[in-house]
Amino acid sequence: MKKFVLIVLVLFSTSHMMSQEEDRDAQRERIKALKVAFLTQELNLNNKLAEKFWPIYNEYESKKRELHKREHIELENVECIDEDSANDLLDEFLSVENEEYKIKKQLFKDLKQIISAKDIIKLHKLEDEFHKKLIKEYRSKRERKDNNSSE
Repeated sequence: MKKFVLIVLVLFSTSHMMSQEEDRDAQRERIKALKVAFLTQELNLNNKLAEKFWPIYNEYESKKRELHKREHIELENVECIDEDSANDLLDEFLSVENEEYKIKKQLFKDLKQIISAKDIIKLHKLEDEFHKKLIKEYRSKRERKDNNSSE
């Protein structure tokens, strides 16, 4: 429990230190490092397990990031697209969802060879926890910024 609290404190203190001038890549790297530390700690990955776990997980994350790019298309105005284009976008969204399911299924299959099914469920829960903490920290940082600028 102490280790969990320590990681949470590191997560929050590091995000406070992020300045507005840092580019997104640097922020992503910091978040990734925090996530690695968090998951490694919470899953109790020793060096041997970590050597097997992280290449599999990183490949999954990379594929997921590529799918995310495909799915998040900038639309200036939804009202201006025609029905055929909208149908094409819907097909693309479904394709991305299907591929995301496939890569997650492959992740679970690959991880089952090195960690237990129980740990895979725990990983799934920890990913959600980490994401929620990031959002919470982002919102509180945003509120502090808004409060400081309104003074």
